[in-house]
Amino acid sequence: MDPYQQALADRLGDADPIEVLAATPALLAALVERLGPDAVLARPADGGWSPAEVLAHLADVELGMGFRLRQAVAGEPVAQGFDQDAWARRYPRLDAALALEAFRATRAWNLALFATFDLDDWLAAVDHPERGPETVDEVVRALAGHDLRHLDRLGAW
Repeated sequence: MDPYQQALADRLGDADPIEVLAATPALLAALVERLGPDAVLARPADGGWSPAEVLAHLADVELGMGFRLRQAVAGEPVAQGFDQDAWARRYPRLDAALALEAFRATRAWNLALFATFDLDDWLAAVDHPERGPETVDEVVRALAGHDLRHLDRLGAW
């Protein structure tokens, strides 16, 4: 397994990925409310993304992974990759509240899709341009681990 994917799988551990994915929008909304508008825009001391930029990233990842999962269950053999750093250049100019709402809506839509999956869907694979074949199950688990990594990081603010 790719080291990044392994790190995400390790972070997820034995947690149910669907439960993690379902819980994330409310956790993010509570965090935004707790931080307030000024702190949501503040960058951490280490120069990483602000909470607003993380929200934009999560919304983009939800779009990208949702598309990738739809490719897999539709029998399309090759996943479309994306350059997160290129996408992130615009994050400072995007509205955090809109990013959160986009994430919430897209996550709800993706969770509704996952609820329709049968065993063949969960085992369907798509070829990632850098990592090779990944099953729907692996992608969903990685997405949940990705949520947890960002939630961990946001908890530090």
